[in-house]
Amino acid sequence: MKIVILNVAVEKGSEFFDFDAMEKSAFSNKKRTQIYYAHPYSSWERGSNENTNRIIRRFIAKGHKISNYTKTRIKEFEQWINLYPRRILEFASPYELFNKELANLA
Repeated sequence: MKIVILNVAVEKGSEFFDFDAMEKSAFSNKKRTQIYYAHPYSSWERGSNENTNRIIRRFIAKGHKISNYTKTRIKEFEQWINLYPRRILEFASPYELFNKELANLA
């Protein structure tokens, strides 16, 4: 099994206070990610996150409640986002790469 350690930049919100637990696998005590705090007002330090937020904003405007959308509509957004090719992924989609990784594990 291939283990990948991810570097994750987060904001200093209360949901990220327990970063020690977030770094560990749910299945073992081994470290699976590396958390670091991005600097305030430095969105370039969280590029993939900011890009994903921009993509979500195509469907749900900032300030609008997600609860106003049906589960079916949210699933449509998710499908579009997962099938959207990304430059950072060499113009493959997250869906394609996920399935490729699953095939490699089998």
